[in-house]
Amino acid sequence: MAKTNIVDWTTITNFVIDAFVGYGIPREDAEICADVLLESDKRGIESHGCNRFKPVYLDRIKAGIQNPVTNITVVKETETTAVLDGNHGMGQVIGYKAMSMAIEKAKRYGMGMVVVRNSCHYGIAGYYTSMATKAGCIGMTGTNARPTVAPTFGVKGAFGTNPLTLGVPTDEAFDFNFDAASSTYQNGKLEYYSRIGKDAPAGALVGTDGEAYEGRADEALKAMARGEAALCTLGGPGEEGCGYKGYGFAMFVELLSAVLQDGHYGQYLTGKDENGNKRPFGLGHFFIAIDTDHFLGEDLCRKKAGDIIREVRSTEKAPGAERIYSAGEKEHEIRLARHAGVPINESVQKEFIAIRDELGLAQYKFPFED
Repeated sequence: MAKTNIVDWTTITNFVIDAFVGYGIPREDAEICADVLLESDKRGIESHGCNRFKPVYLDRIKAGIQNPVTNITVVKETETTAVLDGNHGMGQVIGYKAMSMAIEKAKRYGMGMVVVRNSCHYGIAGYYTSMATKAGCIGMTGTNARPTVAPTFGVKGAFGTNPLTLGVPTDEAFDFNFDAASSTYQNGKLEYYSRIGKDAPAGALVGTDGEAYEGRADEALKAMARGEAALCTLGGPGEEGCGYKGYGFAMFVELLSAVLQDGHYGQYLTGKDENGNKRPFGLGHFFIAIDTDHFLGEDLCRKKAGDIIREVRSTEKAPGAERIYSAGEKEHEIRLARHAGVPINESVQKEFIAIRDELGLAQYKFPFED
């Protein structure tokens, strides 16, 4: 097999949908899950796309800790707010429906906020802020996650990579869409580096001795599992690099992912009970939509936002730098460049073949099998 190979979007989309259906997900929901998953690859975010298809979603369904059929319960609802229980269904379906509800409320009342408990990994957070900006809304979302990140002056994972994701409509070919973890690096990035044999990036982790952890990404993941290393917040360990700023952002996301919905947090989110047995992760999310038409209008908002980001991009560049980017711009360009399909690395190629054979999806023959 080649190290990487391109699979066209039609083939990969149909395969992912059929595989999700084969694992018991209703087709309509499977289409949502596939769209969220592959949107990550379209934007060049390999850490959350096909690389996580089997280990994060299919394996958890098979292990019985994630429900393929998503039954969402409305715990409480007002004109502008809602509390949902995802009942351990598919995180992408829960996220899609929660943000749709927030947008609907915003379009009617100006603002909408929906919080969720008992969910699962919901894919790239930027998918949901893009839903908002396409609808002419400012969007925000965040989620808590497995406790793999250490607080400032700490060395043990106390909370997750907790992205705080923001979107604003613009008149550019792409909307402003800032999607980033509050940690320097995230678990998915290390998992991707492990698959392709790279080292853990410098400054990504701290060891129990308080020093930066160095080594291969696969060994770093093992050290994290043993409690011998933890990811660092944005800024790195201690105060010198201002890691307390990332710590603050992470805790804000942790709070909004748990306090309003009476959800789980911290050590509960390891995916294991006190005896080490697997259990549902029970993640929490929040979704906020602000309708620009309830202020001075979508057209004005888009133009003003475009003017601002264009002015910033036109400022003086550092020596040797070709250009200044806006959040969402690189992802937009990667999307345009990947018109032929998604690059699949050798490890994922093997997973796809095994899934196809397991489910009897003989209609799929991948280019990397030639």
